[in-house]
Amino acid sequence: MSALPAARTATEADAEAITETIALAFANDPVWAPALSIDSGDTAHVVPFWRHFVDGALRFELSTLVDGPDGEAAAVALWIAPGEAEMSDDAVTSLETLVHSALDPAGLAPMLELWDRFDTNHPSDPPHAYLNLLATHPAHRGLGIAQGLLAESLARFDAAGLPTYLESTNPANDHRYRRAGYERIGEFATPHTGSPVARMWRDAR
Repeated sequence: MSALPAARTATEADAEAITETIALAFANDPVWAPALSIDSGDTAHVVPFWRHFVDGALRFELSTLVDGPDGEAAAVALWIAPGEAEMSDDAVTSLETLVHSALDPAGLAPMLELWDRFDTNHPSDPPHAYLNLLATHPAHRGLGIAQGLLAESLARFDAAGLPTYLESTNPANDHRYRRAGYERIGEFATPHTGSPVARMWRDAR
């Protein structure tokens, strides 16, 4: 970790590298891997899918990353500003078009239901920053980079008196969020496999 640069604010110029890291990091995620899989095994839609979320978060100057030595994003934390949507209406329409064209008919309805469950379970009050995605490039796993990135982000939000919220789609990561000060406030199951999605909240300190 000492050989890597310090965290910096992510910009639109980083979108491609960030998207690649997220696609790799979530390739075997208990929630998103089944949701994005198709019978043919093709994965051409996966990077464009994640790019919508990356572009949505980069509208705000809250997301951060650590640069890897080969131009990759070693780790990234994508944040949505309080009271703001994950992406613009046009981006939502584009994403819906993508999943309708890419997913098998049997997988489309569960994906749309999954989105609805994320939306309906997201707290509306009090105002908070939303950790949309936290990801580590596979080449840099096990070094604590993402946890350091999260801690840096939380220090900024603490200074602003702003609570934060996230959903953990992998139970193996829940203890890491608890260590950062998050408390589990509920969960919901995915329509694909019934995998739990933990809803986690952290008050400002």
